[in-house]
Amino acid sequence: MTSDLPEIQLESYLRLNRASLEEWLAGLRTVYGFERLKCTGGASQEGVGALSALQAEGGDLACIYASQDMEIAGGRAEHLSLVVPLEGVVEFASDSLHWSRLNNPAVVPAATRFNLSLSAGSQVMYLALSSAERSRLVDDGQYGCLSDVNCLVTNYLFRAGFFLDDGHARAMTRDLFRSLKAKFETGQAIAVPDRPEPDRRLIRVIRKIQLEPNWEFDLHELASHSGVSERNLFYLMKRETGMTPYRFFQRCRLLRVRRRLVDCRCELPHISWYAADEGFSHLGRFAALYRRHFGELPSETVQWRRNLLVPAGLSAQDEAVG
Repeated sequence: MTSDLPEIQLESYLRLNRASLEEWLAGLRTVYGFERLKCTGGASQEGVGALSALQAEGGDLACIYASQDMEIAGGRAEHLSLVVPLEGVVEFASDSLHWSRLNNPAVVPAATRFNLSLSAGSQVMYLALSSAERSRLVDDGQYGCLSDVNCLVTNYLFRAGFFLDDGHARAMTRDLFRSLKAKFETGQAIAVPDRPEPDRRLIRVIRKIQLEPNWEFDLHELASHSGVSERNLFYLMKRETGMTPYRFFQRCRLLRVRRRLVDCRCELPHISWYAADEGFSHLGRFAALYRRHFGELPSETVQWRRNLLVPAGLSAQDEAVG
């Protein structure tokens, strides 16, 4: 990854990275729909954290990365929801539960208020299951073992690193919500196939493409770096990720443009400059490719952040305590 961006999950749908506390709070409210949401404890007004979000058939999900210690209060689940700790120290409290550290997913019944406490460097995923009206597990007051939910989310996040395009991302996310809906409506365990550890040779290829932004694609060089033939590298990556080496290379270039657009604060974003820096010389083709991958135009990515600060009643800064 690039040096100043944390390895936040669901990076194809990154919405905020180096955001002010005001933007951060407005972003959380926009994604979650919690009008009374507050964020306290941040030591700095700048660089509060990163936020990714995706809406799909069956529900909404968002991943939060906290770059500093913080408490997020005032959440109220409209639908049956899950809070899944991904990294670091995540604590949770609700109407019926006192503060406790999350080591497994927490189930949040509809209409339940809840708070989160995140340590610096922690990540958490929030999933709202709009298609699950009731939960047998919740109705019985027994949540059972949620290790299968952990496995399901872990597998999903691995595949999210290799989304082919926006349609593929939404189809996989829809399948995730369908599996979760079945889990909570029947109370039965989910059959989650074991995901083998990625091949070490493949990891070397992925890291080279991710960490060397100025590298020009060369399949022969990539194969030598991984220690396999070009043919074997092609089939190895296709088998384990569903992508060819070049497709992954192209995806990483698009993600780097997206990061710059998400961070852009200038009045006129230099979209053509950012695209050219990553090797996209034709702006029209780039815009079409960007839209196919992320479901929106580059200008819409920039506009999403700008819309956060449109005055609406009481300023978010008035409610955010640094």
